[in-house]
Amino acid sequence: MRRDIKDVGPSFREMAHGIGIAVAATCDAAGHPHTRPMQPVWVWDGSTLTGWASTATDAPKAGDLEGNPRISFTYWTANQDTCTADCEVEVVTDDAARAEAWHLFESTPPPAGFDPAIHPDWDSPTSPTFGVLRLTPTWLRVMPGTLMTAGEGEVITWRST
Repeated sequence: MRRDIKDVGPSFREMAHGIGIAVAATCDAAGHPHTRPMQPVWVWDGSTLTGWASTATDAPKAGDLEGNPRISFTYWTANQDTCTADCEVEVVTDDAARAEAWHLFESTPPPAGFDPAIHPDWDSPTSPTFGVLRLTPTWLRVMPGTLMTAGEGEVITWRST
């Protein structure tokens, strides 16, 4: 059922942060899809959901996003909870914003939060290959696993337009 962002945004964030790791999909210049695990952090401000993700600036996904600045994340857990966010992507390059994202990654509780310094090339927010992606959802879907396992609950979705 299609809902308002004020219903779907917090539900998506809660489920995504409870799962932590998502499968992220991008397409390269030839239109070939590529997936990889990622660990975005989502911020709900009461009316807007914004995601933040780290990436190595020299990673293949950086090239994919340069040509097609869109990404899709799907989270799944063994109890069959799933949620998906299709997003537009902005690469963040200024040092102050990268430092804010670094702090957000560190200060968000696991399993969504993490220490970026675990990456061998990143020792600070100004590390040359530390990249930050600002994620603006265009479509969200949240499905409780109970819908599949017990026939209880409902799928909720939101679309930006």
